Amino acid sequence: MAVLIIGFVMLALLVSTVVMAASSLYIEHKKLLSLADGASVAAADSYTLGQVETKGGTPSAVLSGERVRSVAGDYLNRNGAFGRFEGLAVTAATGTPDGSTAVVVLSAAVHPPVVNFLVPDGIRIEAASTARSRLTLSLIHI
Repeated sequence: MAVLIIGFVMLALLVSTVVMAASSLYIEHKKLLSLADGASVAAADSYTLGQVETKGGTPSAVLSGERVRSVAGDYLNRNGAFGRFEGLAVTAATGTPDGSTAVVVLSAAVHPPVVNFLVPDGIRIEAASTARSRLTLSLIHI
């Protein structure tokens, strides 16, 4: 009977350890995703005005990949994100695929509790977010 109790306790401890590690990864991923959301919105707001090619046309918001990466890095620096996440990096996938959408992909290392000795370098997680700026024309009639 004692062997069964010890076995059940060991199994319960193992399951609770795995649940804690998975929960820690999930929470850190959500924090990183929130940070990526803020960075992508900041990057989408860094547009330049495109040329209006036809008379009566509307201007468009134009983004460049280099500017998106730069603004995302500045956003992370201003918010102290590099101090909160170990190994935080703006990945090479960050940029703009179409010139109007800002895509920010962040990567960081997470150290889950209790099982940290099994993965001393941590577990790499990634979070991606997209944002788009849209210009609207509003006329004021006097």
